[in-house]
Amino acid sequence: MEYEDREESSNVEDRRGESGGGGFGGRGLMIGGGGAIGIVVVIVCLILGIDPRQVMGPGGPGGQPGQVMQDPQLSQEESDQLAHFAKIIFHDTEVIWSEQFRKLGKEYIDPTLVLYSGVTQTACGTGEAAVGPFYCPGDSKVYLDLSFFKLLQQKLNSPGEFARAYVIAHEVGHHVQRLLGYSKQDNGIHRGDTANERSVRLELQADYFAGVWGHYGQEKYKFLHTGELESALNAAQQIGDDRLQKQARGYVVPETFTHGSSAQRKKWFQAGFDTGDVPGAKKLFDLPYNQL
Repeated sequence: MEYEDREESSNVEDRRGESGGGGFGGRGLMIGGGGAIGIVVVIVCLILGIDPRQVMGPGGPGGQPGQVMQDPQLSQEESDQLAHFAKIIFHDTEVIWSEQFRKLGKEYIDPTLVLYSGVTQTACGTGEAAVGPFYCPGDSKVYLDLSFFKLLQQKLNSPGEFARAYVIAHEVGHHVQRLLGYSKQDNGIHRGDTANERSVRLELQADYFAGVWGHYGQEKYKFLHTGELESALNAAQQIGDDRLQKQARGYVVPETFTHGSSAQRKKWFQAGFDTGDVPGAKKLFDLPYNQL
């Protein structure tokens, strides 16, 4: 993926190496942590709606720091290189979404990217690497522990720079949907959707917006090499609820989905990338749930 010749975002807080603590919150990609056992525990907790810290403690099972829930370790060089990448991709999202909002007669308000290590304070509570990247609507910030990118490659079989870019663009997609008013829609408006079904709509729409960003990013920057789109599609597929549930407990319970199936996540990211149709995101709230 071509990115080195573009500008880094100035809307970045670099908290790497700092420590934090507190509550919990945020909407993210629903995966995180390090080590095969730790990943499974976190997945199971999230599927069941349990705060992973209740099982894992602050650093591992039983609350003993350094056990199991260790994030993949990054060298300082790796961390700095990934931070440089993330800042450039974040700036790309600022440029693309500012242009698209102008076309809609609206103003795009830039979010902030927060790079942190392990735990950090947010307006939504305490953000932890154990739950993966997330967007907090309370402070309009995208939170990213860069070790997730290593986890994405090593444990989720999703290598590639555009797969990493998709992760960032998905979280920015939650910011976009909030600015466009989709996050404020009443639960009862969607044919009696359950809370989980509403969550799936929002997550799939964030995937769609990530695809829209990729569409215009490729048009503007020509940043993709042959085969790199597939790396993002693979990442979307790897973090589908059905795949994660199958990995965690051996069977799938669709009514407990919160982010959408592998097929759905791949489908809507692809749709956004193919069309670049920002108003087309409304389909995610118009279609009957069984047609998503």
